[in-house]
Amino acid sequence: MSVNATSLFGSAATTGTDNRKNKDLGQADFLRLMTEQLKNQDPLKPLASNEFLGQLAQFSTVQGIQSLNGAFSALAAAVEGDQALKAAALVGQQVQVESDRFQLGAEGGLAAAIDVPGAGKVTVEILDASGAVVHRSETLANGAGTLDIEWDGTLADGSRAPAGEYRIAARVSAGASTVALAPLLEARVDSVSLSPSGLQLNLAGVGAVPLSAVHRIGASPRT
Repeated sequence: MSVNATSLFGSAATTGTDNRKNKDLGQADFLRLMTEQLKNQDPLKPLASNEFLGQLAQFSTVQGIQSLNGAFSALAAAVEGDQALKAAALVGQQVQVESDRFQLGAEGGLAAAIDVPGAGKVTVEILDASGAVVHRSETLANGAGTLDIEWDGTLADGSRAPAGEYRIAARVSAGASTVALAPLLEARVDSVSLSPSGLQLNLAGVGAVPLSAVHRIGASPRT
């Protein structure tokens, strides 16, 4: 009777998992199964040397992949832990992230910036949850650069805008060409969260954003 060590290896691994949880079939077990294969092989059809070496190679490959996976898992955990420690230092700091939505509270307003690609008229609008424009400003940009935007949260009649979610839209017009611009909002980091998708910064008035969305750390210098 011919016995295949690879088959025995898989069968024994399954049995070992059922009877002894968290205990993997190791190298000594595999060698024992290989010895049993040699003892029980058909004398008229002995195991060919290339088949024997192939089974050994399969075991070595599996062992190598398992070790590599373990090493990568440990490395990923170490990197995530290092990022979490660094991100924790951002709590309480001002950061700048790309977002067009923000929450207006009972006090305060909006601080943002826009990267203008060239000269033209820059129009910035603040829209409420229904899409109505509650504030509009226009500025002439002389060339490419960063334009700072501030809104104190008041309406045209001087009254305070209701607290809630608002959206900011910006565009630059030059001649017949109009290009939409992505606002960069400034907000305080309240906390840091670990999620399956990676590190998330919880920003006051903005919400959760990935760490990779941060364009700048620290408040923008304003005149």
